[in-house]
Amino acid sequence: MPYQLPALPFAYDALEPHIDARTVEIHHDKHHQTYLNNLNKALEGTPELFNKAPEVLLKDLNALPEALRKTVRNQGGGFVNHNFYFECLGPKAGGEPTGDLAAAIQKAFGNFAAFKEKLTAASVGHFGSGWGWLSLDKSGQLTVHSTANQDSPLSEGLTPLLTCDVWEHAYYLKYQNLRANYVGAWWNVVKWDVVAARYAAARK
Repeated sequence: MPYQLPALPFAYDALEPHIDARTVEIHHDKHHQTYLNNLNKALEGTPELFNKAPEVLLKDLNALPEALRKTVRNQGGGFVNHNFYFECLGPKAGGEPTGDLAAAIQKAFGNFAAFKEKLTAASVGHFGSGWGWLSLDKSGQLTVHSTANQDSPLSEGLTPLLTCDVWEHAYYLKYQNLRANYVGAWWNVVKWDVVAARYAAARK
């Protein structure tokens, strides 16, 4: 069966005042839905691919028919990245991680403040549309990086743990051109328990 749009895991207004309800509604119900629709349409001629999770398709784009690779990279990446983004967020969140994830961040970056500064810089400083990421590399080390457009860390052999969407549709209604203000507010809605669970699962 074609892929389905996951329900938003919180109410449209649950992230206010940091991210406004109208932005969340349009972001999830319009932009996210459009990536999904385009991906499903592209795979209609090869329905056997629906038996694989879209994350699996992104991990090995070269295994796909050449005619599908660009579409899966862009539309599949958009679908997966947005799934990931919305799962990362929630009300009454923010703060700092604890446990193994906190220890790994301290080991990799020195302390949480240094990590926060680095991911903020990667997100705010990314030229054009894209994403800021905290990922785990193949050696099990944490890395902060950004990707352009809808490129996925999965296609680079990385395991994504946390992402900040810096496409304008993620923030422009409230923050206009002030991307840095949006990224600063985004930290207040990060669900660290979700990120920590991803980190634990990736290390098994």
